[in-house]
Amino acid sequence: MKPADPLQQAALPDSRGTNLFRADPDYLRLLRHYMAPKLLEHLLPHFERLGALAGDELDRLAATADRNPPVLHHRARSGEDRQWIEKHPAYRRLEEVAFGEYGLAAMSHRGGVLGWPEPLPPIAKYALTYLYVQAEFGACCPLSMTDALARTIRRFANPALVARYLPGLTQQDLDALTQGAMFMTEQGAGSDVGATATRAAKDGEHWRLYGDKWFCSNADAGLALVLARPDGAPAGTKGLSLFLLPKVLPDGTPNSYRIVRLKDKLGTRDMPSGEIRLEGALAYLVGDPRRGFVQMADMINMSRLSNGMRAAGMMRRALTEAMFVARRRIAFGKPLIEFPLMRRQLLKLMVPTEAARSVMLYTAVELEKADAGDDAARRRVRLLTPLLKFRVCRDARRVTGDAMEVRGGVGYVEEWSDARLLRDAHLGSIWEGTSNIVALDVLRAIRKEGALEAMTLDLGRAADFARDADDVHARQAATGLYYSIAAALHEKEGRPRLAQLVRRHRLEPRDPLAPVDDAFAEPLLA
Repeated sequence: MKPADPLQQAALPDSRGTNLFRADPDYLRLLRHYMAPKLLEHLLPHFERLGALAGDELDRLAATADRNPPVLHHRARSGEDRQWIEKHPAYRRLEEVAFGEYGLAAMSHRGGVLGWPEPLPPIAKYALTYLYVQAEFGACCPLSMTDALARTIRRFANPALVARYLPGLTQQDLDALTQGAMFMTEQGAGSDVGATATRAAKDGEHWRLYGDKWFCSNADAGLALVLARPDGAPAGTKGLSLFLLPKVLPDGTPNSYRIVRLKDKLGTRDMPSGEIRLEGALAYLVGDPRRGFVQMADMINMSRLSNGMRAAGMMRRALTEAMFVARRRIAFGKPLIEFPLMRRQLLKLMVPTEAARSVMLYTAVELEKADAGDDAARRRVRLLTPLLKFRVCRDARRVTGDAMEVRGGVGYVEEWSDARLLRDAHLGSIWEGTSNIVALDVLRAIRKEGALEAMTLDLGRAADFARDADDVHARQAATGLYYSIAAALHEKEGRPRLAQLVRRHRLEPRDPLAPVDDAFAEPLLA
């Protein structure tokens, strides 16, 4: 076999095979800051292995699965009516690593995952998934919904229902696993959830659901949480109840709903999203029938938090790729990273990427406190969750695009990770609430739950502005709060250069025509 031409290798540097955990040395330092030492020591070999998988096998699988989207079948070859979704083996392997080998959906709910005797804290789940998503975004949707559905039924469903379904949701054996989903969006009820038209009719001890759900990700999930309006219930969100919808009934027969079609999507092409028609499907009431939307909000918020984490991970992968190329691509006789304009571009990619990770890790620590009963931490998480969902998902769209530019025209080709990252990044700002909806939710957390008063970080002028902001300025207030939190966290992490970059480029007023000297931040590119 002819050896590779070293000049050609230099012209097209290929990061495939890079350990994405080792390629990001700041990550270990941050994990030491946010994670208990004993837990980090235990998980470190798992981070090492997952970093190697994400930079090689998982990246290859993700590219293959992206090119081979799922196929919906309606009839068996014997002629019987039977629906199933055919998924490519590459996607199945991606599920096997996430659900099976790493137990990312199970680790918050039972002990034994990754050899840890107790349920792992949120920071372990988010920190590991942050690494996994750098290779694959699509499978992380079912992953987070399975985890969030398990959390929601544990909190609100009756014990018999929990006992029946929780074990399947926390399986690591894929043959025994029950994946979760959330069927909520309707054609006339997207962000306006109160317009939900799906009916719930009482049928003995159970309920029957009728209606159409317009955008259902993980469409063939074994269990889904569904919002529906019981007959006679009032209009608006107060009239909605929450139901658990099984794909297969206890007697083994399929439930009375069908997948009308799968969506042809811009991104997350390997994960099946579809339209569902409920035709008298049997469902179980979850919790108080008058608080369905409030209960569903718990799952939505966990999904929003996961969404922000995934956007943060995609930004990190994009930055890693950009740094890899800039250090190895030779142009005009020297590496790209030696050109001042490229160094400035890389720093501008670094600001939102590092902010996202720090806020995500901080939120994970606060979530553990909140779940333990700390009300101040609960209010902090109530604010941090929409902030992450709003700002990180928007930043990911720009970072993935600007990082693609570093690789140049090659980055626009689907053989490389850049194009897939860019397509997948656009989902975050839409899924689980558009930017406008989530920014307004930030103001609700401030006005109705005293979330700002619970914050222990110095947020300066951003806090004052957010307290007084009207709805028109919700996005401006959310952006200011988010980056003020990031700057404060960077200081606590011992990263003052990053904190100064955030303040200079995201918070402080400046003349757009005045030169900016960021020489103080040059060591960040070492």
